[in-house]
Amino acid sequence: MNRAAGPAAEPALDETRPAEAPPAGAPGTGPHPTSAIDETVHQRHRLGILTITAEAKQAEFGYLRETLGLTAGNLSRHLTVLEEAGMVTVEKGYAGRRPRTWVRITSHGRAALSAELAALTELVRRHRSAGQEPDS
Repeated sequence: MNRAAGPAAEPALDETRPAEAPPAGAPGTGPHPTSAIDETVHQRHRLGILTITAEAKQAEFGYLRETLGLTAGNLSRHLTVLEEAGMVTVEKGYAGRRPRTWVRITSHGRAALSAELAALTELVRRHRSAGQEPDS
């Protein structure tokens, strides 16, 4: 079926002309901050483990368990995920005659935590600036 182009026809797209770029910093420019969130770090208990170990030289297993409100099994699983990702080291030893497990953050863990905090900070910044725009 042949259609004649007339005034009712839709205008042709000019594919040779580039679309106008949004202003710098406008929503939609570059990747969204959520794309920088690392699922390994972002899970709340693992984020807690990383922040606690980043603040201290090392953290004892029992302290982490109590502070984060986890069972020993759940904490062990989260530590395994972080250890396999190279973000923490787990060291077993004794304090006197009592067995202890200590957790330390690695340089890779510190870098991952910093990247996570930067992504969250950018999300907060965007949220606050969006809240200051007048409603249309």
